[in-house]
Amino acid sequence: MDKNINEIQKERAILVGVNSQKNSTSADAEASLAELERLADTAGAQSVAVVLQNLPAIKTATYVGEGKVEEIKQACEHLDADVVIFDDELTGSQVRNLEQLIGVKILDRTTLILDIFAARAQTKEGKIQVELAQLRYRLPRLSGMGASLSRLGGGIGTRGPGETKLESDRRHIRKRIGYLESELQKIKKHRNLLRSRREKEGIPVCALVGYTNAGKSSLLNALTGADVLAEDRLFATLDPTIRNITLTDMRDVLLVDTVGFIRKLPHHLIQAFKSTLEEAVLADVLLYVVDAASEEIEQQIQVVSDILKQLGAGNKPVIMVYNKIDLKKDDMRLPPAEIAGAGVEVSAHTGQGLDQLIKVMEEMIPGKKRKVAVCIPYHAGHIVSQLYQEADILEERHTEEGTKMQIMADGVVFGKIREYIVESGE
Repeated sequence: MDKNINEIQKERAILVGVNSQKNSTSADAEASLAELERLADTAGAQSVAVVLQNLPAIKTATYVGEGKVEEIKQACEHLDADVVIFDDELTGSQVRNLEQLIGVKILDRTTLILDIFAARAQTKEGKIQVELAQLRYRLPRLSGMGASLSRLGGGIGTRGPGETKLESDRRHIRKRIGYLESELQKIKKHRNLLRSRREKEGIPVCALVGYTNAGKSSLLNALTGADVLAEDRLFATLDPTIRNITLTDMRDVLLVDTVGFIRKLPHHLIQAFKSTLEEAVLADVLLYVVDAASEEIEQQIQVVSDILKQLGAGNKPVIMVYNKIDLKKDDMRLPPAEIAGAGVEVSAHTGQGLDQLIKVMEEMIPGKKRKVAVCIPYHAGHIVSQLYQEADILEERHTEEGTKMQIMADGVVFGKIREYIVESGE
């Protein structure tokens, strides 16, 4: 019974896209609209119709052609739609024109994504970042969205900062943006301090990046035993999560789970989340998580690669992690090496391939350690003290020749104790 009530309360949405035939194919436009439908579902809307128009270029005044606007209006009346969601960013004047012509609430893809982020943000930083992105996006559109803003009584697109303030007081918005930017700077300083401590301790960082819903949080949980929220929904993880993993050579590594990327990720969102996304930019290695079962795998890889380049992380060492391999259809082929590079096939759900992934991580992440046996003469006892500080001691015993030890040592320590090695470990 409750399920039926929830269904009734869902906003009924018509989704609209344009295949301009300039930067995309019909298949790309259809895939983008399918993704928009998932975004709408995530935001709490029920898609009742999908409209795709082929045009040489997007119409300046109304996004789609006049005839299509009339068609959408009639569909809204016939299907009792509450909102029309467009698959691109709209200008303020486009929103105003469309709302006057169609007579229902008009949203664009960016507003929808920002709304989902506003609903998902849990930490103070996440909430600040989302509000900042919303304000920056809405400020230049106020002149064209006045009527729209004053009529929004609730539902999708209204979460976050108060709409009446956005409409009535530009000065207040700019002041609020300045305040939020200063708060983010404070948080960034704190994060930099924590990062400096990690660097002093020599703990390498591995950032999980990838398309939204590729399974990054599930992989983090599988590798570390953590309990990070992992849902089969877009943007299930918004706030960055850091967990520790100890490799087989006793190295501690920090795994950072980052927000997922998506087609047409709003520029304002990237800017607002730049301090958070720096975790990927400054990481030693990227775990590039890919949904191996997705039919859009090559397009998703391209989207993530483009955003990483935009962030300045395009040349980072990368381990391609083809997740959800247990769900991949037998006839599906993973992208060739020239597109994706070498990869590891895993399933965070079943555990398949995780041991192999850890082996690859041990090779790729700086500071690889190996087991060695040493015999330290008693006259060089200070070396033993150094080893306790700089290496992992597996075994120690005292003999007539000196202190014999089994240790895990990285390249730096290995160089210091080379003369005392009696046999190399595995």
